[in-house]
Amino acid sequence: MPSRKRPRLASTLYANRITYHESQNDSLLVALLDKINHVNPETTTSISEFVDAMSGVGVLGAGRFGRATSITKRIFEDPECFTFLSMSGPMVPGGLRTLISHLVEKGIIDTIITSGANIVHDLVEAYGGGHYRVPPSKDDHELREAGMGRIADIFVHERDFELFEKGIYTFLDTLSEEQLTTLAPSEFLTKLGHTLGDTTSIVKQASEHGVPIFSPGLMDSMLGFHLYTYSTTKNLVLDFVKDLRILGDIVAKQKKTGAIMLGGGLTKHFTMGSTILRGGLDMAVQITLDRPEGGSLGGAPLVEGVSWQKMQSEANFETVIGDATIIFPLLVIGGLS
Repeated sequence: MPSRKRPRLASTLYANRITYHESQNDSLLVALLDKINHVNPETTTSISEFVDAMSGVGVLGAGRFGRATSITKRIFEDPECFTFLSMSGPMVPGGLRTLISHLVEKGIIDTIITSGANIVHDLVEAYGGGHYRVPPSKDDHELREAGMGRIADIFVHERDFELFEKGIYTFLDTLSEEQLTTLAPSEFLTKLGHTLGDTTSIVKQASEHGVPIFSPGLMDSMLGFHLYTYSTTKNLVLDFVKDLRILGDIVAKQKKTGAIMLGGGLTKHFTMGSTILRGGLDMAVQITLDRPEGGSLGGAPLVEGVSWQKMQSEANFETVIGDATIIFPLLVIGGLS
């Protein structure tokens, strides 16, 4: 009958790590356990210290945020990493416009994949409009009568969309007949950006610094609607297939790719899908409020992308569950500090 000796358990305590040794029948089991460091309000007084504290906690949402910050830092600092920023949802009207513009201006972001709506809201401000907080106690019927469109607790006035419409039509009138029928959407946005005077504009900074903006759902926006109405008077065609060729050529030349994805849906899929020909992304961070149970892409864990060759087998990635308008600025500050 085999001996049933109780295993001997010895431990050695280090500053942040405990090593447990369990031996039985000449076998050795070694498990390394990182100790949870609790947030200390006396030593956590700045954003960079807050980020470090989240890494020190290392578990649950704090741990996810700490690991995401570490990956973001690696993406930003690796000169061989081509960096995507994808965004769906109201990132521009939600307060991230200047931050994203800054990242483009400083050469930290190499390309943007975005919904058409974020382009529209950037242009609304570039043409002199703005975004405002919804007045308290106002319902949607009152906002409609006042000519205001609501996005959660943000509203845009009709007169600002009129400024946007006028600016777009003025720009379209400057294009030649050839340009009206041969440009890819990214080329169209580059030319448009060069005409803008607002240096805080994402479209402007992207044009000035050679950062292409791809918007696979561009037609599903007010810009798309105005392109349609303009096409009823002149021959206007944007070549979306050409955009895929442009992005494919860019990705094929890269040694590494990394992505920060705000929200999910089409922009997330387009970002990850564009890297299939090189085996997927090498590094990625996703910030989302979506759940995985319904099978939607927005809630899908990034590890799912490994099976589709949209994430490298040895990729570094993390998902942070939360509001991107809060988490992304903290992530950027942590990644740049």
